Amino acid sequence: MTDLTSLTLAEARKGLAAKNFTSLELTDAHLSAIEKARVLNAFVIETPDQARAMAREADSKIAKGDAGPLAGIPLGIKDLFATRGVRTTACSKILGNFVPTYESTVTSQLWRDGAVMLGKLNNDEFAMGSANETSCFGPVGNPWRREGSNTTLVPGGSSGGSASAVAALLCMGATATDTGGSIRQPAAFTATVGIKPTYGRCSRWGIVAFASSLDQAGPIARSVRDAAMLLRSMAGHDPKDTTSVDIPVPDYEAAIGKSVKGMKIGIPREYRLDGMPAEIEKLWSEGAAWLKAAGAELVEVSLPHTKYALPAYYIVAPAEASSNLARYDGVRYGLREQGKNIIELYENTRAEGFGAEVRRRVMIGTYVLSAGYYDAYYLRAQKVRTLIKKDFEDCFAKGVDAILTPATPSAAFGIGEKGGADPVEMYLNDIFTVTVNMAGLPGIAVPAGKDVQGLPLGLQLIGRPFDEETLFSLGEVIEQAAGRFTPARWW
Repeated sequence: MTDLTSLTLAEARKGLAAKNFTSLELTDAHLSAIEKARVLNAFVIETPDQARAMAREADSKIAKGDAGPLAGIPLGIKDLFATRGVRTTACSKILGNFVPTYESTVTSQLWRDGAVMLGKLNNDEFAMGSANETSCFGPVGNPWRREGSNTTLVPGGSSGGSASAVAALLCMGATATDTGGSIRQPAAFTATVGIKPTYGRCSRWGIVAFASSLDQAGPIARSVRDAAMLLRSMAGHDPKDTTSVDIPVPDYEAAIGKSVKGMKIGIPREYRLDGMPAEIEKLWSEGAAWLKAAGAELVEVSLPHTKYALPAYYIVAPAEASSNLARYDGVRYGLREQGKNIIELYENTRAEGFGAEVRRRVMIGTYVLSAGYYDAYYLRAQKVRTLIKKDFEDCFAKGVDAILTPATPSAAFGIGEKGGADPVEMYLNDIFTVTVNMAGLPGIAVPAGKDVQGLPLGLQLIGRPFDEETLFSLGEVIEQAAGRFTPARWW
């Protein structure tokens, strides 16, 4: 029998339906893989007993012919999603050993459809980071390594545990969240597929908030088809989330293999950055050529406010974070550090509970929201955001179906190599991804090639609001042309 962990989600679904193996066997294979890969630090908590119980239930439903669309499929859950009865910390000391008494909407829909939970995945603390180095549980290792080197690389962030676990074949797919690129950048760094759906497509209820107007849940998976299957279960209207949009969820899988003939693909001139590595430029041209060969039409487009996206993002996101993180005070739940009075209790708890990057962003956010600076910074950043959104609207109004860009400005780098002396160096990793969050649009990252050191590189496709189907159709063209990549096993 093929190693069960090497199957795609779609292949596993077929094998389960044909009774070639059981969900319990599939789950056990992944639990065993997780045990052998602890050096990657992808999981922060493993739930083998719960996984086996869920697998047995899935097997009994499959036997009765009563199986949901994800019946028996083992998944990993980012530690930002509340899971009833299972510790959820957002990888921050301040949440201590918080165990929710409720389930996030997204995960409850996955369990409704029969999926199995293997455990909780590592992420940057409160999703703040581009390398998964800010977690209180320590950094995550990327299963990929540079050719001829033993340096452990970052998997990207904040959903680094999700991307690393999927790439290392520890789970068949994973939940992730994207505030400024936290699904797409880790996917590009690990040769996995990650889609950030349109803002409002997936419920944010039960997900630890970072920046409420930017956060969106989505899947990281091994293939475009797998991502489509997962998103169908994750998406949908939720009355508990006022930003959730009440429109039908299409059958995303049906979009796989659809012809892209006649589609107009925009190539934005502003994404050609000074000093961009030649291999990123080459990959971008190759991706455009593959889409053209499949019958799509390439057009140059302009997104003139792109250069303001990163600075505006790093005002809006920390401002919302400073507001959202005010609830962590040491009084109601989580860590509590004693003090002489309530103010000292707050100060001691937050100083001890929040890591350096979270404290930095809370301070930036509090500063830009303060009385003398609100208009100069926050209000101006919101106006810039409107202009960025309008740039995309103008493109789509001219008949452009999707926009093709690089996903990241480079391949994965070593743990500790960036951002030590200058945090802005790390923020620049989000240069191609933040515009999508600022405009609330869907974006997918698909593996498209490798750099000179043998590390994976990804391309990004940006779509019209609520048109994830087009992204899946186009993403599959790139996937077919580029092929699938897996890392050489070293762990």
